[in-house]
Amino acid sequence: MLLRLATSERLERTVKALPGGDAQAWRAASRYVAGRSREEMLTPTADLLDRGHAVSVDLFGEQLREPVTADRVAEDYMALAAALPAPPADVWLSIDMSHLALDTDPAGAADRLTAVARALAPGRRLQIGAEDAARTDAVLGCVLDAAGRGLAERLGATVQANLHRSPADVDALVGAGVHVRLVKGAYLEPVGAYAHGEPTDVAYLQLGFRLAAAGGSWSMATHDGRLREALQLALGPLPVEQLLGVRPDVLDQLGARGVPTRVYVPYGPNWFRYWLRRVAESRGA
Repeated sequence: MLLRLATSERLERTVKALPGGDAQAWRAASRYVAGRSREEMLTPTADLLDRGHAVSVDLFGEQLREPVTADRVAEDYMALAAALPAPPADVWLSIDMSHLALDTDPAGAADRLTAVARALAPGRRLQIGAEDAARTDAVLGCVLDAAGRGLAERLGATVQANLHRSPADVDALVGAGVHVRLVKGAYLEPVGAYAHGEPTDVAYLQLGFRLAAAGGSWSMATHDGRLREALQLALGPLPVEQLLGVRPDVLDQLGARGVPTRVYVPYGPNWFRYWLRRVAESRGA
């Protein structure tokens, strides 16, 4: 139920219209969201860097359909790239391709992705998020298009272990020199996916070993300690990515063990429904 509510614009409008509703919701959301503006985001980002954790910053947004609006999003991301702490601070960016009008303008979305990647300082990456399986072909096409323009070392792509197609996607991304961020998969897909639980866990482990055997650049993006420790024991200190506000004690423990860590740091005015998704997941949804 909470996951369904997390996509409800009506609920967001209702809560924010209540006396004090917006302020109370923001107080709860600020655990998971770095700020409502770029300026607010920079403070928690600096704190994470000071604690020895790398970060990946995301400006909230998805499912845009107007290319002109998507052009402005790309410009916002290029300005964000310029505002980040200077190297050697380990800061990447994250984005969903539907935030760049993938659904209505896939060629333009690839061009926008390329422009943002080119705006990054050397050594930084732009990580492309996972979306529902219906978009996976288009997302992968944009990533490989940008990689083919000489930007592979500035790109990362998210692969969902629960999708049957993911082994082939991993091979394509590694072959193109693109970093892979391996997740379990948060979407309930009607076809082409393993059930949540043991089938997806097994697929995650198999993909981890596949990536290691291929010698590709990759990281584990999971809060599942069993999967994380199984792969760490078998393959060594692999990079681990977590979400801001979720089990921060584990991040510090991993850092103390010499495990590279990266925190997904989202910000922006469209924070409400992301917060509800985190609440739903914390309730075991």
